[in-house]
Amino acid sequence: MTRHRWTAAADATGRLDSYLAARLRLSRNRAQALLSEGMVRVDGSAPKKSDRVLAGQEIEVRVPPPAPARAEAQDIPLEIVFQDRHLVVVHKPPGLVVHPAPGHPDGTLVNALLHHVSDLSGIGGTLRPGIVHRLDRDTSGLMIAAKTDPAHRALSAALKERRIRRIYLAALWGALGDGEVVVDRPIGRHPHDRLRMAAVEGGRSAVTRFRAMERWRSATLCEARLETGRTHQIRVHAASIGHPVVGDELYGAGRERGFAGPDRGWAAALARRTPRQFLHAHRLEFAHPATGLTMRFEAELPRDLAGVRGWAGGEGPTV
Repeated sequence: MTRHRWTAAADATGRLDSYLAARLRLSRNRAQALLSEGMVRVDGSAPKKSDRVLAGQEIEVRVPPPAPARAEAQDIPLEIVFQDRHLVVVHKPPGLVVHPAPGHPDGTLVNALLHHVSDLSGIGGTLRPGIVHRLDRDTSGLMIAAKTDPAHRALSAALKERRIRRIYLAALWGALGDGEVVVDRPIGRHPHDRLRMAAVEGGRSAVTRFRAMERWRSATLCEARLETGRTHQIRVHAASIGHPVVGDELYGAGRERGFAGPDRGWAAALARRTPRQFLHAHRLEFAHPATGLTMRFEAELPRDLAGVRGWAGGEGPTV
C-alpha cells in the first residue's frame, strides 16, 4: 500500500476525481475506484467523487498494489522488438489472438506478455499490459503495449488524435489505381451479419490511404496507411472499393474466380499459395510517452507472406 498526503495548493480546482487522476498520474476510472473503495480522505472524511477540491484541504490517498492479472502468464514464443520501463513493442505472429475472450480464454498475446515482461506496474489497478491498439488474429506485425498507467493514457490519446503512424503491407485483388487512393467511408456493424463490419452510413468515421508498390498479374501489393483504427478497417475499405485483401475469407472469399482467361488461373494459384489474409503491420512511428522522442520501427514480411510475394512478384513489373 502506497500512502500519499498533501495540502491542496491555492490554485487547486475542479472535481476531486479529475484532480486526483492528474495529481497521482492515474486514469480517471482508477481515481474513481479509489474513492469508491474508501481509499481517499479529505480533511479526515470520506468524500464523493463529484466533490470539488478546495485550496488548503488536507488530502490523503492510499493506493493498493496492482491486483494480479486474471490472465495467466504463458510461455508463448514472442518477438520483442523494443522495451523500456514505459512500453514494449512486439512483432505479433499470425494466428495469435490479442486478448483473452470467449472461445480464446488463453494462449493470447496478453498471456505471452505476462510471461515475457517482468516489470509491469499495473494498468487500471491490475498487473497487466495495456494494449494500445489491436491486430486481427491472422494479421501479423508491430504492436505497442504500455507497462504503466501514464504511458497507456498517453499512447491511447495519441492513437485517438491520429498521432501514431501505422503502415501496413497488403496484397489486394485487381489493379489498384495510380497515386494515392484515399478511402473515406464510415465503418459500422454489418446490418445483416453481426460477425462482419461494413462501410455504412451512420458508422464511425474511418480513413485509409492505399498506395501501390508492386503490380502483379491479378493483384497489387500496397502500402495501407491508417488514419483511424476501426475494427477490420483495411479489410472493409479494400473490399468496399472492389479490391479485397488476398486471402481474406470474410470479405473477399472467392474473389479469384472473378478474373477471366489466363488471369483466372494465375489468381487461383495465388489464392492457393496464400495461407492467410495478406496483411502485415509493417511500420510504426510514434512519440515516446515519457521522453517525447520519435520512435520508429519496421518489421519485414514474415516467411509465409514473403514467399507469396516472391512468387507473385516474379510474374510482373514493380511500380
